[in-house]
Amino acid sequence: MIRVAAVGDIHMGLESQGLLRPAFDTLPECADLLLLAGDLTRHGTPEEARVVAQEVRGLAVPVVAVLGNHDHHDEQPEKVAALLEDAGVRVLEGEGTVVECGDTRVGVAGTKGFGGGFVGRSAGEFGEPLMKEFVRYSRRCADGLRTALEELDRQGCATRVALTHFSPVADTLAGEPPEIYPFLGTYLLAEAIDTAGADLSVHGHAHAGTEHGMTAGGVRVRNVAQPVIRRAFNVYHLNVD
Repeated sequence: MIRVAAVGDIHMGLESQGLLRPAFDTLPECADLLLLAGDLTRHGTPEEARVVAQEVRGLAVPVVAVLGNHDHHDEQPEKVAALLEDAGVRVLEGEGTVVECGDTRVGVAGTKGFGGGFVGRSAGEFGEPLMKEFVRYSRRCADGLRTALEELDRQGCATRVALTHFSPVADTLAGEPPEIYPFLGTYLLAEAIDTAGADLSVHGHAHAGTEHGMTAGGVRVRNVAQPVIRRAFNVYHLNVD
């Protein structure tokens, strides 16, 4: 049994230092790894990223993260990622990583993802160049996730997790205004997950959404935005054959 702790949308600011660390220090008692599902900062500044870095530095479990839209706001996502990496966090974008949990190899594939909407109510690659690029960017994110999951399978991981910020399904958006669903996720992520295979999908972004969902292919999806789970993290269990 692998215990996956996850949280997103912690939105840490300069005054947030120490807010989550007491809870994170309990992780070895209940989890084998921690996943951070984006929007770790409020405005994506290096100063805020340093606060997050200190919050997770030296934790006794591996930490894997993706960035969110807030982490891009200051247009310095590379610096945000570098500061987190310096604190020991593995930050993913269109790639995967293998976490050794005892004798079990756990694969985590990650991307921020993007919007576009869901089947029957989604944007298409048609019309103005800006609209085409919107959808193509979403597709590139999804393609990166699929490729990363497939590579983790080739590496013989016993279990695989898809980590995103934007949602792959509409299920976990229930509670949000339907008008903004296209800005909260895209079915392209779910297609990538179902094509490559995964045992769990974790995302954030939808603060007023719902925790539980599922892809069309039967992969469990969990919205771990902190305003949804209302705690420092949730823990999900993965059976390993």
